[in-house]
Amino acid sequence: MEEDNIDFNDDEEWMDQYNYEEITTFLSWHAPGRPYKKHSIEYFTNIFLIVMAVEIIIFLFHQYLFMALVFSLAFLAFALAVVPPRNLFYRISSQGVRIEDHYFIWDELYDFYFMKNHGQDILYIRTKDYFPGELTIVLGDISAQQVKKVLLNFLPYREYVKPTFIEKAGNWLEKNFPLERQIN
Repeated sequence: MEEDNIDFNDDEEWMDQYNYEEITTFLSWHAPGRPYKKHSIEYFTNIFLIVMAVEIIIFLFHQYLFMALVFSLAFLAFALAVVPPRNLFYRISSQGVRIEDHYFIWDELYDFYFMKNHGQDILYIRTKDYFPGELTIVLGDISAQQVKKVLLNFLPYREYVKPTFIEKAGNWLEKNFPLERQIN
């Protein structure tokens, strides 16, 4: 059985033979890992009162497992509202998108769009795979136009993405039953 004998001492010939493409970084930045807004004590009080009312109703129907589920979701909401996200490193390169140590190559990504959440510009990149389904990237100090200019070379841009029923319901609840007053 014959083997290909490649002389690794001759770097130029070896590189020409395999023709590896150079990876170019177009944008890189640090920003929080998720959209975050600092809440007042009124927000936490209102959540606590709503959860207690729901827990009492569920207790009257003897649904103890459902009570534990509601309590755990309330705990998650409190934890996400209290603990600010840490800053992550984002990079857009010729190879794909990097979020900290996770790489998403261009073949795995579908399209992108921008939205505002808590007054911050957010980039959403949808994936072809079911999981994670969508990458949520806080832009921080970088502008949406810079990111759009780079991503248009690799992915289609969606100017409008129709909100789902859950998003519509959440927006309606947030508008009609705010958990805290807006201070301008």
